[in-house]
Amino acid sequence: MTPQQRVTRRRFLSTTAATAGMLVSRAGRLAAAPIANPSTVRSTDHFWYRLQTEGPHIESQRDNKAFGFADGTISLSENNGRTWPHSTKFPNARHITFSCILKNGNILFGDRTKLYLSTDNLKTYKPITVKTADGADYVPHTPLNTDHPGWYFSPLDGVHTWDVDGVEMLVWGNYCNVIGGAVPANIYYSTDNGQTVKIAYSFGQNPHFRDNGTAGGGKTGRLLGNADNPVICRHIHSVAYNPAENAFYACTGDIDRGVGQECHWLRGTYDAKKDQWRWRVLVSADSNSRYKSGGINFVDGQLYWISDANGPKPHDQGIFRCDPANFTKPEKHTQLFNPQSDCANMIIQDGTILASYYAPSSSYKTGFIISLDMGRTWAQYDLKEFGSRSPLRFHKKNSDGWFRVDLRSGWIKRAEVLFIKPKQQPSKTKK
Repeated sequence: MTPQQRVTRRRFLSTTAATAGMLVSRAGRLAAAPIANPSTVRSTDHFWYRLQTEGPHIESQRDNKAFGFADGTISLSENNGRTWPHSTKFPNARHITFSCILKNGNILFGDRTKLYLSTDNLKTYKPITVKTADGADYVPHTPLNTDHPGWYFSPLDGVHTWDVDGVEMLVWGNYCNVIGGAVPANIYYSTDNGQTVKIAYSFGQNPHFRDNGTAGGGKTGRLLGNADNPVICRHIHSVAYNPAENAFYACTGDIDRGVGQECHWLRGTYDAKKDQWRWRVLVSADSNSRYKSGGINFVDGQLYWISDANGPKPHDQGIFRCDPANFTKPEKHTQLFNPQSDCANMIIQDGTILASYYAPSSSYKTGFIISLDMGRTWAQYDLKEFGSRSPLRFHKKNSDGWFRVDLRSGWIKRAEVLFIKPKQQPSKTKK
């Protein structure tokens, strides 16, 4: 089922940049004049946007806090990055791939293979050893090439904490086996503010992503992952929680390489009393399916996601919504919008849906998709001034109302940090 889509096709002008200009949209997208400097705030009809100001690279945010790093240093801001009163030395700072500011103020962060926890605003930090389901130490493999130890903890999405029966749960999966070296694909969790981190689910050994010393792994070398699990994937695209079901959902990529499908959706429930997970695979699919996806969100009990379909045509692409009970029944899905490209990043907050394009596989340089009314109307923007960038890792709005977004060079290499602030719904739209 596909509702009538109203897609705005507009032009816009910069409101504050010294080099402000107005460009007419082409091919249904919107563009902006070049920015004057990183702190310049620019505007579209639907949102303001700006690069982060000078200072530590902002890795994550929550409310008024921001966690960042520079060469050899990690820092904490308490006013959304305006000042950084808390900092300490961390020699491996440039390899940080994950961080999360927890509700009680703890900060869990990780480099390529290790996790660390600070409980005192970065005055100190301590290593956290991941545990298996049975409580044993989970020790990262010894890499064939020390320059490529893998990304054990780096996520593609940006929302990782939820209130579950009055307890904040941290749950996330690693987006891996692209650059940095081959690693197992795991879903991790913590229920005690980062003091203990355990594996919620470990995928099987994918023979196409062995540790052969290269950046992405290959068909030779050491097998990695859970040898007892036949469910394999390349990496994890998204993990999210549905409070209406008290259940978690996860989706993975990428393709069938002749040894089994890598695109799966899993549903997991957690028994807090027993500290046990129960997972089941809801669907396994090919790469051109809507089930190859990301950006899982739940709003009022409804499941939303964005398709990352590619590979053999036709591509089953779009932003979809359904009742979770009907997830395995495509005829029960509502396609809210079709970006006509593979996309895997999306966040929904306060009635705004914000998604993005992958630069290498779309005709957009730095492409965004936005709806300010939960999918009734849509707009697409190409922020060409940033060059070829893929926006991902969308964090919830900070206390000033700005989403935080990673801009990645090409597909996945770290580049800039962008902030986006939605406007109120426009009073008039044009088809």
